[in-house]
Amino acid sequence: MTSPTIVILAGKRDGKLDPLAEAAGVTHKCNVPIQGKALLQWVLEGVEDAWPDSPIWVSIHDPAVVADLPAVQKLTASGRLRMSVSREGIVESIEAVIEEAGSPFPMLITTGDNVLVTAEEIRSIHDFGMREGAGAVIAIAEKSSILAEHPEAQRRFYEFSDMAISNCNAYWLRDAASFRAAEAFRAGGQFIKTKGRIAQAFGILNLIRFRLGWWSVDGAMAAISRRFKVKVRALLLTEGAYAVDVDNERTYKIAEMLLARRKPA
Repeated sequence: MTSPTIVILAGKRDGKLDPLAEAAGVTHKCNVPIQGKALLQWVLEGVEDAWPDSPIWVSIHDPAVVADLPAVQKLTASGRLRMSVSREGIVESIEAVIEEAGSPFPMLITTGDNVLVTAEEIRSIHDFGMREGAGAVIAIAEKSSILAEHPEAQRRFYEFSDMAISNCNAYWLRDAASFRAAEAFRAGGQFIKTKGRIAQAFGILNLIRFRLGWWSVDGAMAAISRRFKVKVRALLLTEGAYAVDVDNERTYKIAEMLLARRKPA
């Protein structure tokens, strides 16, 4: 199978200084230390061995601030890592990578605070997308497996008729046509928590179905697929830790505990 381009979104949300970054005395959250390493260092270590030849792009507002990270230096020297200056939003930042990289598909997207990502996880997402003939894949985990990792690992879940889930901060796109599915995120991250953004992206009837819990997960993916004319699939991962990223002080402490348990520094 063709290995994907790996894109790590490490820019500042809305261009603002993150509270965790401010507390740590750094300008970008991806440079916040955890278990002895910067967040981005953990992410790069997690993805670099998935495929020996996959290009890796980091989208960040100021590439110079991560230039001294060991993984950045190693992967840059090997020719695998490139930097792209983040734009005003998620979709715009991905568009910039596509423009600069030429034809970087298939593409696997994660975030600079997704410190628990592993090579096994992203390989499973890519293999699933290729095997299922999907245009786009969203990685998810079920509520029970997430809370089994820590009772405060997540506080909000997307309730469907068959299960409650959270996303795992990892997304896969087959080609440029599949990128249309990302239009739902044009207004920024975590759009699904905002009624207006769901209505704008999917229509008022789909908003009602979502809020009333009428959809199954597969039913929701089918609705998204019809809306964007791209086959979108959800991959249910069994390890709940994949749904934990470093969003705030609470999740920082949980991620730190999980890293200590799974990936000693």
